Amino acid sequence: MSVRPNGTRPVPVAPGSLSRLRLRLTAWYVGTFFVILALLGVGMFATITRRFDHELDGSLRDATRELVRVARTRDAAAREQGRAFDPTIDFRIPERTLFVLDTAGHALGGAPPSPWIQSLARDAARSGTGARTYDSPEGGLFRAYAERVDLPGGRPVVALAVANEVELEDRYASLIAAFGSAAIVALLLVAAGGWMLARQSTAPVERAIVQMRQFMADAAHELRTPIAVVRSRAEVATQRTRSQEEYLAALRSIERESERLGRIVEDLLTLARADAGERVIERRRVFFDDVTLDAADAVRVIADRKSVRLEVGDFEEAPVEGDPNLLRQLAIILLDNAIKFTPAGGLVRIGVRSTPSSAQLVVSDTGVGIEADKLPRVFDRFYRADTSRTRSAPDAGATSEGVGLGLAIARWIVDEHGGTIAVDSEVGRGTRVVVELPRASALALSSP
Repeated sequence: MSVRPNGTRPVPVAPGSLSRLRLRLTAWYVGTFFVILALLGVGMFATITRRFDHELDGSLRDATRELVRVARTRDAAAREQGRAFDPTIDFRIPERTLFVLDTAGHALGGAPPSPWIQSLARDAARSGTGARTYDSPEGGLFRAYAERVDLPGGRPVVALAVANEVELEDRYASLIAAFGSAAIVALLLVAAGGWMLARQSTAPVERAIVQMRQFMADAAHELRTPIAVVRSRAEVATQRTRSQEEYLAALRSIERESERLGRIVEDLLTLARADAGERVIERRRVFFDDVTLDAADAVRVIADRKSVRLEVGDFEEAPVEGDPNLLRQLAIILLDNAIKFTPAGGLVRIGVRSTPSSAQLVVSDTGVGIEADKLPRVFDRFYRADTSRTRSAPDAGATSEGVGLGLAIARWIVDEHGGTIAVDSEVGRGTRVVVELPRASALALSSP
């Protein structure tokens, strides 16, 4: 297993819970889509059935009226010739069975009708029209429409048309089969797409879990050292009676480690509040150059103790909208980091430049530098680019003492102010950090 640059090992993530979450999400996607398809299918089938019945009844009415027209024509011709007539002979309508019956239900020609047709004819003779669906014991499903009319000679008859619904519905079977096949294919595609979408949607959660666990592991690792030092110093001091100077030295050592421990906890609390969105950002018009100059004065004592020359370069008036305390903290973090990794006799330079659209803070040093392949990670929490970049001496007064939280806080401050931060470094020659924030006139201020 590899070791992180700060000495801790990566924390593995148990994939079981996330895999179950992905499966549940996929099941929800497929289930929801199945319900939608089912509702769509039922609605489509009901609509098709209603439309089919409506069109079938209309078709039967049209067939009956055409049959009435033919019957009247043939009845008139038969009476002129003095003979009986069969109105249905040599007259066909595709997929329709036609009957002309008297009011008692007897056919005027052709094959004798079934009892249910005779019954419908008698009903239509009494009421004028009639419709009926008949489920045959042999497996057929028939739909019939009947209408009573008077022939030219005044004789009342019933014209009746019958259609086999099963044969007609078979035409819709291909449509239903096509819909079912398309639904199955769609469900398979949704399952595959749902799984991919679940993986994509849980990826940020997985990364957050990894970062959280690594953050906790790194925090525990960093807190363990000062706690162990405090405990050991206290144990050594109480093992036997010592002089006042020895007790004072032990207490001073405990005090330094306690201060370092407090700074780590404060940095952790700052990042935790930032992640939770609980840190209220005060936004007002401030001059970035004044805030930065104040920060340079505050850390000058740290540079003097380490024999590092702190040089203040060009300072141009740079108004920005932001939190003055956070902007001051940003400048202190960058200066502290530069001083920390600059050897005695080196130079740290700070300056503020102003452009029509931005304010730029530039901090450069002549320190040990950072390798190019490690630059992208310098803003990661607890990341130290080189183990040789050791913590400052206890009396150096550094704010973060090599824990690896300072630049993470700096990036958060810059992000909250809508700016950018970039690091350029060369091993053995130094590092240059450039922060760019929008000027007050160009910044769209949002409510805190």
